[in-house]
Amino acid sequence: MYNKIILVGNLGRDPEMRYSPSGQAVTNFSIATSEKWTDQQGQPQERTLWWRISVWGKLAETCNQYLKKGRQVLVEGRMNGDAKTGGPRIYTRQDGTAGASFEVTAVSVKFLGTRADAGPTAGTAEVADMGEPPTEEGEIPF
Repeated sequence: MYNKIILVGNLGRDPEMRYSPSGQAVTNFSIATSEKWTDQQGQPQERTLWWRISVWGKLAETCNQYLKKGRQVLVEGRMNGDAKTGGPRIYTRQDGTAGASFEVTAVSVKFLGTRADAGPTAGTAEVADMGEPPTEEGEIPF
């Protein structure tokens, strides 16, 4: 079977990098994707989805170094389902309402935008696949 997702969105916060117990770097960040349309009554509508992204290895280190909140990125990877349901991870928020988290393991990240969009280190850059992340539960640091 094959599972691939391509997302273009903006970072919702600065990336956070950690190391797994085996010493492999992992960077997590969230991106927002939006779609706009006009409904049947002529009213403009907008929907934003939030995605949690995990990046491993050298790619994780590069993303942590160059990405900042607000930066536009293109992420290619695979969507991770909840082990029990196969769907998005379902959780309860602090206010008691239900939420769902869409999680993606990135295999490629392209930094989009111009230097003016994100400061002096911006520009268009691509970091290709740096290997598969560990699949054992004990290796995931979040």
